[in-house]
Amino acid sequence: MSKGITSKNEDYSQWYNDIVMKADLAEHSAVKGCMVIKPYGYSIWEKMQAVLDQKFKDTGHSNAYFPLFIPKSFFSKEAAHVEGFATECAVVTHYRLKNDGEGNIIVDPEAKLEEELIVRPTSETIIWNTFKGWVQSYRDLPLLINQWANVVRWEMRTRLFLRTTEFLWQEGHTAHATSEEAVAETKQMLDVYAEFAEKWMALPVVKGVKTANERFAGALDTYCIEALMQDGKALQAGTSHFLGQNFAKAFDVKFTNKEGKIEHVWASSWGVSTRMIGALIMAHSDDLGLVLPPMLAPIQVVIVPIYRNDDDFNNITAYVNELTPKLKKLGVSVKYDNRDSQRPGFKFAEYELKGVPVRLAIGGRDLENGTVELARRDTGEKKTVSQQGLDIYIVQLLDEIQENIYKKAFDYRKEHITIANTYDELKDLLDNKGGFISAHWDGTPETEQKIKEETKATIRCIPLDNKLEDGICIYSGKPSVQRVLFARAY
Repeated sequence: MSKGITSKNEDYSQWYNDIVMKADLAEHSAVKGCMVIKPYGYSIWEKMQAVLDQKFKDTGHSNAYFPLFIPKSFFSKEAAHVEGFATECAVVTHYRLKNDGEGNIIVDPEAKLEEELIVRPTSETIIWNTFKGWVQSYRDLPLLINQWANVVRWEMRTRLFLRTTEFLWQEGHTAHATSEEAVAETKQMLDVYAEFAEKWMALPVVKGVKTANERFAGALDTYCIEALMQDGKALQAGTSHFLGQNFAKAFDVKFTNKEGKIEHVWASSWGVSTRMIGALIMAHSDDLGLVLPPMLAPIQVVIVPIYRNDDDFNNITAYVNELTPKLKKLGVSVKYDNRDSQRPGFKFAEYELKGVPVRLAIGGRDLENGTVELARRDTGEKKTVSQQGLDIYIVQLLDEIQENIYKKAFDYRKEHITIANTYDELKDLLDNKGGFISAHWDGTPETEQKIKEETKATIRCIPLDNKLEDGICIYSGKPSVQRVLFARAY
């Protein structure tokens, strides 16, 4: 099959779009700014969902579901929150259409809503209004809720998976008796995200805290995991927010503590979205197509028969029918592509494009010799291996591929964390190398904003494992106590 993928060195943006479309992950929909996630792309999301959902349950959270529509008055109760999302809100004003008598369908002007409804950009307000009825006593705490949902943020410039008007995500919302418990929850969920990114996505991340300029609207602190893509740009892969008592006070969520005193609860919220699929593509893929870490690959092993006649095909199929249950018993997802409508070469190219980690090709001579031809997607290596113990060999190989994909991404990031001691150095690195740039900052929002305006780079985070060191801000020349990570980002 002709892949027609633009080289990532030639045009990274087009390379990314080509892979999303040609690997059958998603496509643009008839609704501007929205996407159709195709079955293969959605199966990756389902695997992500399954792992994360279990992690949430293992840490004591329960799933619930809240309305898609939020009364506009709810937003006005938390000033920073409404200001942060005001420009992205879709608003429902009417509830009926009618025929105007001339064959045109129009909005019925008499069907105006008494109160306009916001299509959910995030659910803090509707959830905290609900929590008011769920929390009365310290015995009701902690309240640990997660929601899998879609959200709408009206975007002007969209890119499949990375930034679309509607996207899928999960959002956790928790209420606690003390500030310390809420902060501990916020950090715990950041660790959950970081472990998922590194172990399952094979994506090294920096755990850090956002500056005031980059903080979630309505939060006291935003913690994040930041990843680096192969074009040297950063991508925020997940966030966890300490909300303090802002939403509890806005929606009057109080509880009676053990001493009988009435207090407002303390809160956290945290979420990751389908942009993680975009991160997966950009961090690992190559000019041949998608490269998937085995732990998130919908198909981990594909088997392609190569035969000259019906006897060959029947014998190969008989062998595959013995091998497949062994692999499935070991937790390996397998596809036997026995279509007679496509030649083996077409199939090889198709599964290479779709990032299937291991490909087995089996012909009549392989059966006679007790071997198979095995190809690795991550390295492109092909070799002949014995059928003896093949199931165990494949399980070990999938682990090796997972580790190799992580190591490649880790080495890239290591090479692209660079120290800058002057503003000129920062600008030169941004233009010519990219990546994370570690530099001193005076801690003021004004300096951060000026750097952003002049370079299009933001402070991605203040790393949690940062070493304090005295220095001079690269922009203002004022004293600084630590370096932060700057980068241009998605």
